[in-house]
Amino acid sequence: MYTFDSKIRYSETDTTGKLAVPGVLNYFQDCSVFQSEELGVGVKYLAKKKRAWILNAWQLVIEHLPEECEKVQVGTWASGFDKFHASRNFTMKNEKNEMLAYANSIWVYVDTESGHPVKPLESEIEVYQMEDPLEMDYQPRKIKMPKEWEEREAIRVKHDWIDSNHHVNNNLYVKTAYNELPDHINIHQVRVEYKKQAVEGDALYLRIAKEESRIVVALCDEKKKPYAVVEFQ
Repeated sequence: MYTFDSKIRYSETDTTGKLAVPGVLNYFQDCSVFQSEELGVGVKYLAKKKRAWILNAWQLVIEHLPEECEKVQVGTWASGFDKFHASRNFTMKNEKNEMLAYANSIWVYVDTESGHPVKPLESEIEVYQMEDPLEMDYQPRKIKMPKEWEEREAIRVKHDWIDSNHHVNNNLYVKTAYNELPDHINIHQVRVEYKKQAVEGDALYLRIAKEESRIVVALCDEKKKPYAVVEFQ
């Protein structure tokens, strides 16, 4: 397992003084990048090879959101590889080693020139020293779509939403969906299914569905085909 220690910053908190839900995924995403960079297979390595690990799905479980200035340890490890796909687990714990949040993620290795999935080299797999998957209630990658939607205003993709892969950063979809939720809602689980990539200038047409035990937000193109679907429970 790869870990790093941090302290929750005021700029990362919401109106409750705790880390905002999308902030947990930011910590997890950064943790995976830190590990890859230290192993020599990070952003520059992948760019040179015209390759990228593209996030396909998240399942995040929140036990307790940390507060401003609370010290946390964030960890990650590779938990599985299958042809073009990889799975990676994450944990966030406090100073007492209590679990604050944990997650599973699914990634696809792609050729950035063709956009097609490709198999990683054996050396690119072995470097991660795969470990056993985290014990958790794993949910399906695909999110069941509601039948009825409430349409919201479209949002134009901004310049600072774009990452080094030249498309909208994974967490911006979650943050945009999170901003559509009612105030002071208690979130225990977040699932995200990424369908396709949005780029600068695209419009995200928001659709929201509120059901008994979940709220689903779809971020779609003008034809209502989703870029990403986010489910909050």
